[in-house]
Amino acid sequence: MTDFPSQADVLIIGAGAAGLMCASVAGKRGRSVLVLDHANKVGKKILMSGGGRCNFTNLYTAPDNFYSENPHFCKSALARYTQWDFIALVEKHGIPYHEKTLGQLFCDNKSRDIVDLLLAECREAKAQIRTRCEIQRIEPVADESKAKGFEVHTSLGKVVCESLVIATGGLSIPTMGATGFGYDVARQFGHSIVPTRAALVPFTLNQRALERQQELPGTSLAVTASCGEGSFHEQMLFTHKGLSGPSVLQISSHWKKGMPVEFDLVPGLDLPEWLMEQRGKKQESFLHTLLTEFWSKKLVQFFLHRNGLQSKPLKQYGDSELREVGKKLQTWSLIPEGTEGYRTAEVTLGGVNTDEVSSRSMESMKQPGLYFVGEVLDVTGWLGGFNFQWAWASAHAAGGEV
Repeated sequence: MTDFPSQADVLIIGAGAAGLMCASVAGKRGRSVLVLDHANKVGKKILMSGGGRCNFTNLYTAPDNFYSENPHFCKSALARYTQWDFIALVEKHGIPYHEKTLGQLFCDNKSRDIVDLLLAECREAKAQIRTRCEIQRIEPVADESKAKGFEVHTSLGKVVCESLVIATGGLSIPTMGATGFGYDVARQFGHSIVPTRAALVPFTLNQRALERQQELPGTSLAVTASCGEGSFHEQMLFTHKGLSGPSVLQISSHWKKGMPVEFDLVPGLDLPEWLMEQRGKKQESFLHTLLTEFWSKKLVQFFLHRNGLQSKPLKQYGDSELREVGKKLQTWSLIPEGTEGYRTAEVTLGGVNTDEVSSRSMESMKQPGLYFVGEVLDVTGWLGGFNFQWAWASAHAAGGEV
């Protein structure tokens, strides 16, 4: 490895998806680029994403798939570097991929393919990368004649740079090295932080609820989960701590402590009316037998027991009684105890206030030469490749300007 450089046109802190993408774009413009990361290897979150296959983008990416205090902020970057642009890059590197569901694109082989792509692009751009490097302090250059610039003191030495890019991510999955460092830098230079919380995260339930569902961990079913203004139709999974699965992770971004979450357990069907129709055709059939058309036997028993219902032949139910049974079984409303928190959250909601950052260049409006890209900003995508697309798009926008 070459000596630690004391100067660079562009210094990027964070060697994840956004940091490496920004480095390759800036380097190809002829800028000297140095990327620093405190971890022992680059792209750790990429490597573990998508079950080890990296859900690297989504075919249907649009601004509506993102949360932010300023919903318009993400539009410019997403329009200028689209999912099709990143797909073209994937194809340029010969990486085989497939669509799983709902436009989600995954590597056929492993997440390492995306990390290797980014490293190859960085090599082509002559960007230098150093890991195991702690940032000790950041100071604006003392020379007032310069329009912008920074002295960055690290455990490997001091670097003077003209542009400083913060690509440190959020607080999610601290075991992968996540910290609040990016927010600290933002505050140092006068930025406000939109309050952060864990998102795309499983729910936890109280002990009584867990005892009721102790036979169900590992069982899943299709539901429509709703909370506040959000509604998602995907799988729900019972766990030893509560509830997970795509529908739960999605709706967790809308949930706050004390809010009820409603699950339609037979989405796309009016269960009371369906039961009335079945009574006309199969009046001798027991309720629990019919319900196995939608749920496993374990789930049928759980939902019947939870509602205090006994299974009997359909002919023994009156009209209003059968409709009431259908209503009870169709909808499950609950108030989660909490979430599993940043430990398992895929992303962090909130972050650097985007009203103080240029949507065109990602440059700070408070400090010339300071840029923020990726998850550290108050832009959070849905589950399904949207957060990676934001990393690529915001990094591309900054890389073209630094």
